[in-house]
Order: sequence, then C-alpha cells, then structure tokens
Amino acid sequence: MPELSYPQTTTTNARSRGIGLIIFLLVIAFGAVYCAVHLVTDLQSVQSLSFLPYLLLGVALLIALGFEFVNGFHDTANAVATVIYTHSLTPNIAVMWSGTWNFLGVLTSSGAVAFGVLQLLPVELILQVGSSAGFAMVFALLIAAIIWNLGTWYFGLPSSSSHTLVGSIIGVGLMNQLMHGASGTSGVDWNQALGVGKSLVFSPIVGFLLSGLLLMVLKAVVRVPALYAEPKGSEPPPFWIRGLLILTCTGVSFAHGSNDGQKGMGLIMLILIGTVPTAYALNKAVTPGETQTFVAVSQQASATFAKYTNGAPPSAHPRTAVEAYVRTRQLTPETLPALQQLTDQIGQQVGASGSMANVPQDVVDNVRNNMYVTSEAIRLMEKAKQPAFTQDDMKPIDNFKKQVDHATKFIPTWVKVAVAIALGLGTMVGWKRIVVTVGEKIGKQHLTYGQGASAELVAMLTIGAADLYGLPVSTTHVLSSGVAGTMAANGSGLQWSTVRSLLMAWVLTLPASIALAAGLYWVFLHVF
Repeated sequence: MPELSYPQTTTTNARSRGIGLIIFLLVIAFGAVYCAVHLVTDLQSVQSLSFLPYLLLGVALLIALGFEFVNGFHDTANAVATVIYTHSLTPNIAVMWSGTWNFLGVLTSSGAVAFGVLQLLPVELILQVGSSAGFAMVFALLIAAIIWNLGTWYFGLPSSSSHTLVGSIIGVGLMNQLMHGASGTSGVDWNQALGVGKSLVFSPIVGFLLSGLLLMVLKAVVRVPALYAEPKGSEPPPFWIRGLLILTCTGVSFAHGSNDGQKGMGLIMLILIGTVPTAYALNKAVTPGETQTFVAVSQQASATFAKYTNGAPPSAHPRTAVEAYVRTRQLTPETLPALQQLTDQIGQQVGASGSMANVPQDVVDNVRNNMYVTSEAIRLMEKAKQPAFTQDDMKPIDNFKKQVDHATKFIPTWVKVAVAIALGLGTMVGWKRIVVTVGEKIGKQHLTYGQGASAELVAMLTIGAADLYGLPVSTTHVLSSGVAGTMAANGSGLQWSTVRSLLMAWVLTLPASIALAAGLYWVFLHVF
C-alpha cells in the first residue's frame, strides 16, 4: 500500500501556508500572553509568605497542559485525518483550521463534562486538594495518563485520552480506599463511573453502526461515483467533496474541543483551588446583586429542608454529617438537619461579605468546601429520590444548587484559552502517525471520500450529543470505529491486525491506567 503523500507545492502556495502559519503562531503567542497576564493578575490577591505554592502551581499546570498537549496527538489528529489523507487540505492548513475550531469549542463549552469527570474522585480528596494527598492525586492521575497516551501514540494506535483519564481517576480512588478505607475514606463513585463507562463503551458501537448505515444511505440517495472514490495520488477531490470533508472536519474539531478539552480544564481548576484557593475557590465574577440573590435563595432552601427534618435536633458537626452522606449514600436522621444547618451557614458566610469577591481569605476555602458538599448531597438525593421532595419543594432546592454550582464550578476564560493552545500545539506535532492509521491501516482498501465524511459526521453528532448530557466520550474510539463501520458496509474488508491492535489498546487502556495511577499515587503520597 503506498505511503501517505501530499500535493506538490508551488511557490505561491508555500508562501500562503507560511503566512497562515505565522498568523497561527501569533495567535498562539497572543493567547499565551493573555493567559499569563490574567494568571498574574489573579495571583496578586494571594497573600503567601512561601514560594512553595507558586512552585507547585507552576509544575502542576505544566503537567496538566502537557496532558492536553498529548491529547492533541490522539484525538485532534483524528479530526484532521480525513482532510489530510484525501488531500482536501494540506497538513499545515488542516491542523491550523482544526486548532481554531478546537479553540472555539473549548471557549463555548459548558463545563458540565469537566465537573462530571471530577465527581469520580473521592470527595475528601477534592475537599483537601491543597493537602499532600491532593497533590499526589493530581500528579498521579495526570502523569499516568500522559505515559499511556505517549506509549500508544508511539505505536500509532488511536488510543482514547478520555478512557485513560477515567482509568487514572479510578486508580487513584481505589488506592486511596485501600490505604485509608479502615478510617471511613471513600473510594470511587461507582454509580458515576458506571454512567461514564457506558458512554465510553457504547459510543464506539454507535460510531461503527451509524457510520456504516449512513454510508449505505448515501450510496442509495447520492449516486455520484466521485464521492465513493479513493484519493488519486496527490490530487485533491472535486470542490464540493472537498467542502463536505472540510465541513465534517470542522464539526469534529469543534465537538472535540467542547468535550475533550473540558477534562483538562476540570483538573486545572482542581490545581488552582488546591494551590491558591483565595484566588480561585469562589467565582469572583458573581456580582453583589447576584450575591444578594444567592443569600435569598439559600434562605428559601433552608426553609424547605426544615420541612423534612421531622423535628430532629441540630447536628454538632453539620459538614461532617453531610460528608458522611456523600461518601456512603446512606440517609440518616442527622443528614437533613445537618444539610439545613450547612445551607444556613453558607448563606450567612456569603451574606456577611456582601459579595463572593469579598469573602475573607481565611474562610474562603471553608466556604467553597461547604458549597461543594451541599451541592453533591443535593445531587445524590435527587438521583436517589430520597427523601421524596414534592415537586414544589424541589424548585427552591434546585435553584439553590444552581446558585452554588455557579459560585464553585466555574472555569476562567484564560484556562480555556490555555487548554485550547495545548490541544492545538499537540496536533501540530503528532498528527501523522494517527492519520496514517485511520487512512490506510483500518481497511484493506484506501479510505474513500464518502467513508471519511460518514465517519466524521457521525463522530461530530455523537460527541455533540454527549456534551449536552455532560458525558465524556472518546473522539478516537468514535471516529476509528466509524471508519471501520464504513469499511465493513462498503465491503472493503478490515485489516484485522490493526483492528486487533485497536481493540487491545481499548481493552488494556483501563486496567493499565488504573495500575499506573494507583502505583504513582502510592509513590507520590510518600514523596509529599
């Protein structure tokens, strides 16, 4: 099978690409300066006598962005695979175009996926992320994910960064429970893990079946032989086919940014909260007017909880009682009175300050943890439907949870920009190995224009749908299985050696990342 080749360049084309690359790099440079300026501005409010928090912050941010950089090797490379392989765009233009739409996808993301993935972690590690155990957790899961992603990229295997990160989180949770379980420490949130696992398991199946079905529908409806032809040498496809492939590449890039980019953003927020809580524990963008609304809503929620306490006495340690419910999912007579007390306490702490930005530095971390535990408790109660709140009573409780999440589960724009830059740069460096695998090594015949468009359209829609529900999915798995589905539907045959390698990477990713992260967490706990 011939090697991947590219069109011969003219002086004009080379000059155009050179100008495009310069513009792209200037945008990257501007973004980096933007991130640095905003980070420095945010840190000016931090009063610290030690240099250690800043050192840990710098190291942790570099590792987190390194994870997103490696993520670009795998997942974003899939987005550009078809347009590069079919010569619809030259490699330089393709990665710049994809990077731009990844950037826009990251900027417009909701953050639901970011915080959904973090819910897999033991609650006490999230509450104590600034402790030695918290840093060990962050470093272990990030480094484990990077090691596995680099290994699979080296062999040209489209492995899933999402799959790897979830496995790393589970590994940390399991080791945390093994080491401290006797003291009541929680492990993995298996209910949340099951939901995430379903999305990761079923999305490749959806990609395979729907991509094959879409190709068959296209063949029946759009009877244009050129759409189902293989690339001829280095010749680009007809203009309308080229436009179609660029459109699907754009959609996959945008969807990838809005979903996969969020995982790194959630981890970066954990790092920021752990190292400099006074700057990032609470959303300082909440206005004084919104703060007054927050206080009023907390009072309404407290009055609602009071209806269900059945006259139980107040808890001596309300947050401890609510934390116990979040860990065990066991509702006790003490839980609701404690939740009511914690809700009152949050409202009083915020109300006394006048705004989120003015919460005193010595209590801001405590306020944030109170809010996080309260939000998690409400989420679990709603999911279990215990206690059985009436529909009218659910309204103020839901409203309060939304207000709390707005104050704690936020992502500054500069964090989104930093993640987008790391993804884009990763694509520019490591795209070729994955492109060759997707284009030439999955099927026995070359990828056709119609197959590429079908696989990418299904990937775009699947990832977009998962984003709406706050579920992480693998761009890699959806797209590579989609390509395999089109090969099967087209009768092109599959290269089973490649398929076996892909399946092996898919099967081994979870246990390998669990083992790596668990081992690293144990080592880092002793180091820190």
